Amino acid sequence: MSATAFPISPLLPEIVRSLDAHSRLVLEAPPGAGKTTQVPLALLDAPWLAGRRIVMLEPRRVAARSAAMFMARQLGGEVGDSVGYRIRFETRVSARTRIEVVTEGILTRMLQDDPMLEGIGALLFDEFHERHLAGDLGLALALDVQSGLREDLRIVAMSATLDGERLAQCLDAPRLSSQGRSFPVAIEHFPARRDEALLPQVRRAVEHALARHPGDVLVFLPGRREISQLEAALAQAGSGAQATGVEVLALHGDLPVEQQARVLQPAADGRRRVVLATNVAESSVTLPGVRVVVDSGLAREPRYDPNSGFSRLDAVAISQASADQRAGRAGRVAEGFAYRLWPASQRLEPQRRPEIMQVELAGLALELAAWGDADLRFVDPPPSGAMAAARELLQRLDALDAQARITPHGRRMLALGTHPRLAAMLLAARDDGERALACDLAALVEARDPLRARSDGWRERWLALAAFRSGRAGGDAHRGTLATVDAAAKQWRRRAGAKAPPRADLPAHALGDLLAHAFPDRIGRVHARDPQRYQLGNGRMARLADDSTLRGEPWIVASELRLEAKDSLLLRGAAVDEARLREDFATHFVERDEVRWDAGRRALVGERVRRFDGIVLDARPAGRVDPVLAAQALSDAVAALGLDALPWSEGLRQWRARVQSLRAWLPELGLPDLSDETLLATRDDWLRPLFAGATRLDALSAEAFGEALRARLDWALRQRVEQLAPARIAVPSGQERRIEYALGADGAPQAPVLAVKLQELFGLAETPRIADGRMPLTLHLLSPAGRPLQVTQDLRGFWERTYPEVRREMKGRYPRHPWPEDPWNATATHRAKPRGT
Repeated sequence: MSATAFPISPLLPEIVRSLDAHSRLVLEAPPGAGKTTQVPLALLDAPWLAGRRIVMLEPRRVAARSAAMFMARQLGGEVGDSVGYRIRFETRVSARTRIEVVTEGILTRMLQDDPMLEGIGALLFDEFHERHLAGDLGLALALDVQSGLREDLRIVAMSATLDGERLAQCLDAPRLSSQGRSFPVAIEHFPARRDEALLPQVRRAVEHALARHPGDVLVFLPGRREISQLEAALAQAGSGAQATGVEVLALHGDLPVEQQARVLQPAADGRRRVVLATNVAESSVTLPGVRVVVDSGLAREPRYDPNSGFSRLDAVAISQASADQRAGRAGRVAEGFAYRLWPASQRLEPQRRPEIMQVELAGLALELAAWGDADLRFVDPPPSGAMAAARELLQRLDALDAQARITPHGRRMLALGTHPRLAAMLLAARDDGERALACDLAALVEARDPLRARSDGWRERWLALAAFRSGRAGGDAHRGTLATVDAAAKQWRRRAGAKAPPRADLPAHALGDLLAHAFPDRIGRVHARDPQRYQLGNGRMARLADDSTLRGEPWIVASELRLEAKDSLLLRGAAVDEARLREDFATHFVERDEVRWDAGRRALVGERVRRFDGIVLDARPAGRVDPVLAAQALSDAVAALGLDALPWSEGLRQWRARVQSLRAWLPELGLPDLSDETLLATRDDWLRPLFAGATRLDALSAEAFGEALRARLDWALRQRVEQLAPARIAVPSGQERRIEYALGADGAPQAPVLAVKLQELFGLAETPRIADGRMPLTLHLLSPAGRPLQVTQDLRGFWERTYPEVRREMKGRYPRHPWPEDPWNATATHRAKPRGT
């Protein structure tokens, strides 16, 4: 295809001109427009590039290879000459390479290893709408490099379906759009039969499409397993595909290069084809001859799995944008047809959610620590809670120090390019044999379960892998999965420098001894009275299934847990040797005096405790309680019991409500936060010193507690509180009456209340206000007996409209109290009339 045949071609000169004038650009173009292959070629001769390289980020390996091969052919060369690519475990570049297509992890390593990006003039982020975590991180790092080191660096974010306006505003970049070229596509929802599973429904839809429509059929499925199952079903005698001689091909990221290239080229013999693809075919590659799309509506995307501590690929419903892209694949060469296998009534999310909002972030936190700056310009900032959890894990793995700075060990972990848990395990190996075993474990943890029958032990899975290597894998394992695991283990051995697979005669604890370094927070010791329960290093409890292969082991490591309210259920784990544990985790075994709060006795208990992290190995009475530990234990007891355990007076509660109310009404005052959450979070600063020398909570006096709380405001701010939110206010009767302050359940201030007898306000026209006139008081106007007659914030309106009715009703009931016809000019009083008047 010539360059002029692409829909993007008319826009290429404007793209070049824009990057001449601006260092950033957002480019929107639909699938098939040619942006992936034509934009890099159009920029090769730009004056600002000055002979330097263009690096294009491509999220998927299939697309990276395909784009590099296509551009190389257009330039009349081979891959590795002017155009090359780098993906995980595979590199085809040379000193002559001007355009380098890389996958996401590769770009991050390039930026970390050389922030100056020597010899690189432009970074292109293709398919940015997929919003992979690595792509978001790569863009944030690139923007940081551009703003601080390389103002001449060009950054282009390219997308098929994206909120381009929002991204352009975020990047402060121009935005260009190409309309592309496509033919109409008719869309029909293909209903499932009663209780029909997905694959039979897909098979029926494919056979229906082959019978009703011309051209090739593209089928979107969640992943490799579904592709293999449908491929087998379509190959059966009697199926529509088999009977008509249609060629069935798979397309996913793990295929060999030759098979991928075969799918991306037209059939040599002109036969019709059915292509079974993951969402790699959504926008990243072009498939010739497709006239029909069958869309399962599912894709495998990363989601955080709290059971394992990793992000896992889960089959989830696609977004509406993805559904539109998939359907559009049928309209590239002529009018097409799309069958959707979900009900027409089902509503999809408009856009794909960014991975950064829904995956585990330990890898991101480690990358940012290595970069030295976490305050980067992300399109969507990482959630603070997920980042805090990620940093806590990295500190457990010794990747970060107490100040959250990366350690030398953390840098070695980062260089391995895998999840920090697995990196820690790979680095823990002592010799070549353990390195090989760690490589096996890394491959097993990242793969699907190879066992058909349920088992909670890693040893059974590794033994199945060892049997596969010896040619004797049994029927209780998936041979295809074991082959994938074996191939991944070979790649890991190449990277880790292990020469051969591990020996088959491993000690029983060998796997657990390594896995403990990946899951130090999930090392467990058997409960003294229940062999099915284990106390874990993170303080939680775990239980074994009744048929567990780990029953009776003194120490285990749990790599997967089903988190439950009480004891978590161990799904997968391994036995650990205590002697090895004491060697590798010597600093985690400690003996010290501890003081804890005994809720039953409501007193402190001092003990001499031996523990491994959160696991108590032994405890005995310690005698005298250390005063420093006692103060900390009492402070922690308040955190567990709540602030109500402290000696609050009503006056102190009112004072805190006044401060919190003024914080909301007059934020410019800069009053400190006295909410429960903040007081508990800062208790070591203000509360713990109050417990010096104490061993019981009731040793704290109300006076000392009140003064400590008030001391959080300096003298000037205390005076402002008294002026702006007074505890009492003078009323026309000459008396001072109390103002009631209150906070809602959410901590928000309620309207302040002044309860006062109606006669005390004669002559007052306007509702009293506080907080520099910003807050009217809510008046509870009381009868002489102290019962509410009216609640209002509009005193003038009460006198004008409501008082005459109140007067008529109350005058006879309370004759000894004044009920003048003209309350505006009557004398306010808090007394009754003398008897006989």
